Amino acid sequence: MTLNPHAPAANSTTRRLLGRFYFTSVFWYRFPYWAFSHLPEWTERVSVVFFSTFFFLVLGSTRRAIASNLQPVLGKANVFRRWLRAYRTLVTFSASLAERYRFRSRPERFRFIVEGEEHWNRAMESGRGVVLVTAHVGFWEIAPQFGASAGKRRIHIVREKEIDPRAQKLMREMVARGSDQCITHFAGDDPGLTLKLAEALKEGDIVAFQADRPRAGGRTVLTTLFGQPMPLPVGPAALARSAGVPLVPVFNYREDHYLLRGVVRAPIEIAHTDDREADLAAAIHRVAAEIEWAIRQQPHQWFCFRKLWGHSRQSGA
Repeated sequence: MTLNPHAPAANSTTRRLLGRFYFTSVFWYRFPYWAFSHLPEWTERVSVVFFSTFFFLVLGSTRRAIASNLQPVLGKANVFRRWLRAYRTLVTFSASLAERYRFRSRPERFRFIVEGEEHWNRAMESGRGVVLVTAHVGFWEIAPQFGASAGKRRIHIVREKEIDPRAQKLMREMVARGSDQCITHFAGDDPGLTLKLAEALKEGDIVAFQADRPRAGGRTVLTTLFGQPMPLPVGPAALARSAGVPLVPVFNYREDHYLLRGVVRAPIEIAHTDDREADLAAAIHRVAAEIEWAIRQQPHQWFCFRKLWGHSRQSGA
């Protein structure tokens, strides 16, 4: 199986030692889902600290990747501060992961703050479909569901394939149980997916993508993120342009325990000139600017665990 180029770097030695407990295996989907759906709340904080510390110590490549990726965002730092940044990010990720499963089982516990709702309303007024783009920032997995609460439209969530096929099956089932309006698609599974999504947009549905990571074998446009070269996927912009619908950036942040803040940014209308490639490139550059903005708001809620840029040794942890 060809992995997403931004999937966490795998360490063969660590994988052999941990076996079915390696962090990309289905165990780390099933166990948290069961635990945070059934165990008392006090276990959540203990689990977050314990597992964050464990993986911080064990997964050196992931620790170094986080520290390296945050350097263009937060600036250069000494070894101690780089380690601290990586650890803080892992703790934030663990807390978000725990609440993701709490949300799947008890969504009524959560409170939401929405900023920029006027942008969403403007996109919805035309009756057209919408291509929603988000990033691996904060509580990113429920960003598409903002559309369900706001517009009562079907939502097609396009995800990258999971490394473990059993985890992929479980994720599809969890999303389906959480909302009958959400339909999950995994990129590469269906050769006719693009046509299906285009038809859904014509019917006024929402199609949601993670726009900050190219999929294996997918077309990209080279843009920049924090002054560094960054290839981003063309797919969301190409689909929006062909369907004549806007791109709407949406980002969700974890503000506090059971408190989420959703931010809707201004819709991106894609030009439709004779130069298709230039139209798409211009849209991707705007998407990159929105992703950079979103990361700057909460750098430690940016969950990218593969090293993106080849910094000097100063970026290692």
